[in-house]
Amino acid sequence: MRKNKIYCRLLPFLLLLICTSNEVFAQANGKKNTIRYNITNPLLFGNKAYVIGYERTVGKHQSVGINIGRMSLPGFGKGGGSDSVSLQNNTNEKGFHISAEYRFYLAKENKHEAPRGVYIGPYYSYNHFSRANEWLLNTSSFQGKVTTNLALNINTVGAQLGYQFILWKRVSLDLVLLGPGIGFYQVKAGINTSLNAKQKELFYERLNDLLADKIPGYNLVIDEGEFKRNGSVETTTFGFRYMVNVGFRF
Repeated sequence: MRKNKIYCRLLPFLLLLICTSNEVFAQANGKKNTIRYNITNPLLFGNKAYVIGYERTVGKHQSVGINIGRMSLPGFGKGGGSDSVSLQNNTNEKGFHISAEYRFYLAKENKHEAPRGVYIGPYYSYNHFSRANEWLLNTSSFQGKVTTNLALNINTVGAQLGYQFILWKRVSLDLVLLGPGIGFYQVKAGINTSLNAKQKELFYERLNDLLADKIPGYNLVIDEGEFKRNGSVETTTFGFRYMVNVGFRF
């Protein structure tokens, strides 16, 4: 419900901004809009992760864009783990992505007008993941199933460098080659039953290993020692962005 409210509030404003700004500027070929699909996310996070984007030129050498879609953590897979902790099920999975960007297509580097050629510009992105996991715990003091609730939030502000190809006048191939930024990361895992500190650490250690295995760059930004101790990490560190989009112009 909260996700739907965010979409409803942001979409009308962003679309109005894009449409009205283009009334002032016009592009000679008349094709000012691009609908695009991010093909990188499914490769990294699985086929449940998909992001649709929209780019609108605002002059000969600038454009503005928004991206919205579903995000999903890769499946952890059942079984495995240590002798005392094993994963049984992944349930109640949720996630979404929203981002905005402004591009400057470099006039001195490009023979053509936007949205073709080399570009630079700022971006903001927000990613949210959540999932409930059911575990089987088998220790001397506890035997049974335990559920953990995992939440991961990432806010990133940065600048990007990329190149967009235009093929057959209608098809775009957009490559974000470099997107450094500042990332604000929050990871939190809650356990719905009373366990002692040692038993909790078993869960957090196993969960941390799964996250590190499934999320690219996880070990570079998350303090796994802190997460293993209390199941929660908040940190501000280097972020990054790279992607490939395929689009249609109209």
